[in-house]
Amino acid sequence: MSQVEICSGYAGREAALSELFRTTFTASEGPQEGALLGDFVADLMRETPPDDVRAFCMSEAEALVAGVFFTPLRYAQDDRQVWLLSPMAVRPDRQGQGLGQRLIRHALDSLHKAGADIVLSYGDPAFYGRVGFAPVTAAQAAPPHRLSMPQGWIGQALGAVSFTPLTGEARCVPAFDRPELW
Repeated sequence: MSQVEICSGYAGREAALSELFRTTFTASEGPQEGALLGDFVADLMRETPPDDVRAFCMSEAEALVAGVFFTPLRYAQDDRQVWLLSPMAVRPDRQGQGLGQRLIRHALDSLHKAGADIVLSYGDPAFYGRVGFAPVTAAQAAPPHRLSMPQGWIGQALGAVSFTPLTGEARCVPAFDRPELW
């Protein structure tokens, strides 16, 4: 097995990233969810200003094996820099090898160095708990939309910042402003 490499950005990898998410979510959740996430990733990269997207990829022999996206969550009355980790995918044949955790740790370190204070996600608490995420309530961090599975709302403070409640209404990037994603 060749060595995996982590890279930042998505330029030139748009089609491969969209297909990675489509394939991964089709395998785990079915064709409808795979199509939804593949199209969402394509929309996110095409419609979101570059300053509002942080993408991290993992490749092996130039083939993508994992990808994760971060976009800002802005709280109307809070100055802290908050990012939303979503979506995240690891190619089905490479899952269970720690690659996703390695990619997330790298991304969180990069975001922290760039000034991020808090990262939130809407996902599996067991998986994300391995990289420091813990459940949060809507009172601690209001989600931009009603959550279909509130137990999946998780977050962590980076560095010395404490995770005190975020204040004000949450606003996500337009690509995430779709209730069916929540």
